[in-house]
Amino acid sequence: MKIDQIYTGCLAQGAYYIESKGEVAIIDPLRETQPYVSMAEKNKATIKYIFETHFHADFVSGHVDLARKTGATIVYGPGAKTEFDIHQATDGEIFELGDVKIKVLHTPGHTLESSTFLLIDETGKEHAIFSGDTLFIGDVGRPDLAQKGDITQDDLAGMLYDSLRNKVMTLPDEVIVYPAHGAGSACGKNMSKETSDTLGNQKKNNYALRADMTREEFIKEVTDGLLPPPQYFAQNVAMNKSAETDGVDKILETGNVGLDVETFEAMANHEGALVLDTRNQQEFAKGFVPNSIFIGITGSFAPWVGALITDLQQPIVFLADEGREEEVVTRLSRVGYDNTLGYLKGGIEAWKAAGKEVDTITSVSADTFKTELEAGNANVLDVRKPGEYISEHIEKAKNTPLDFINDEMARIDKSTEYYIHCAGGYRSMIFASILKSRGYNKVIDVAGGFKAIKEAGIPVTDYVCPSTLD
Repeated sequence: MKIDQIYTGCLAQGAYYIESKGEVAIIDPLRETQPYVSMAEKNKATIKYIFETHFHADFVSGHVDLARKTGATIVYGPGAKTEFDIHQATDGEIFELGDVKIKVLHTPGHTLESSTFLLIDETGKEHAIFSGDTLFIGDVGRPDLAQKGDITQDDLAGMLYDSLRNKVMTLPDEVIVYPAHGAGSACGKNMSKETSDTLGNQKKNNYALRADMTREEFIKEVTDGLLPPPQYFAQNVAMNKSAETDGVDKILETGNVGLDVETFEAMANHEGALVLDTRNQQEFAKGFVPNSIFIGITGSFAPWVGALITDLQQPIVFLADEGREEEVVTRLSRVGYDNTLGYLKGGIEAWKAAGKEVDTITSVSADTFKTELEAGNANVLDVRKPGEYISEHIEKAKNTPLDFINDEMARIDKSTEYYIHCAGGYRSMIFASILKSRGYNKVIDVAGGFKAIKEAGIPVTDYVCPSTLD
């Protein structure tokens, strides 16, 4: 028996390759399917099953494309309805895979069809669970994504409590937990950076698995502090139910195309394409195509694209470091942005060489920022999440989370100069670029973010002051 966890850091997502006697099961595959096909071919094995723990909201799965390429059967849990052929499993159903078995445990709560897959080894021992978004390391799945009709998030949280107590926590402590996500995913609140653990350790350390926890306490704790889900989640769910969703190979044919300066400019100015700059934030600040948006590829690229670009059909042209163009198109497609038209061949240097206008964003050191603060000259926007802000912040900074920038635009004054910071400099540059593209020209980025601010000796407080721009 062979188990490989294929972890994708930018999505904080774990897919799984399970092989026994030449037969393979893939669990929760990413959209780019060739790596799974290549792994099976290398091992002279056949992909027999594609198991989906639930309808994913935070990425587009490769299940349909992988099934087309391999003939494998797509398996979902009870109640799943799709536009393509699946095997809708029953609770307790067992699938043979070489010398091992995979048992379906229906565990609704995160979504109604959510299922945990129990791997039983060659000796008949319960070896591991692939828990999807039902159980994470240190957390459990958010219960607010599948609300519909009369079903509320409290109802779903109650279902999740029952699923965990009746289906998961009854398993042996030595069972290994392999979740679908780790720290950084928006599918939970407080996930660990670890990507697997034993169930016994989770019973001891996971707040949601406390033995003395009542159903009412669980519902309260799991739903407390939930931020609204990113806007692209519902659209990704729809794509994951559709038979028409293309594989990455087709998207690369149209998106991974070099464009000369004139074609690039025409697409941006006359065809409504959004200009996305994926370089390092400080390189972006020094010079960029006017009205472009910065979201750096070296960071949580796909989730921020999904959170901030509201239309999955938005045409996109982009700038990238040489050699990373295919990566950009692939990572855009992972969250459903399939209408990429190409990249600027030669990058910003080609743009400058053609005599085109270049815009900049002022970025200052934390020491310079400190001087301005002490002189009373700085209006500060802290664009971190509310929880980060509450923990520690500059006393007079206004919390304006990047996630909700569109809700705050009306409260930002174009005539006022703002210093913008986040934790390390990535989110603040995204925020500043969006303001710039909308005609807010008095924006200054604090390089290095809150980490540099503390190192510069700027006083911070954990006092919770107003978190809006009122």
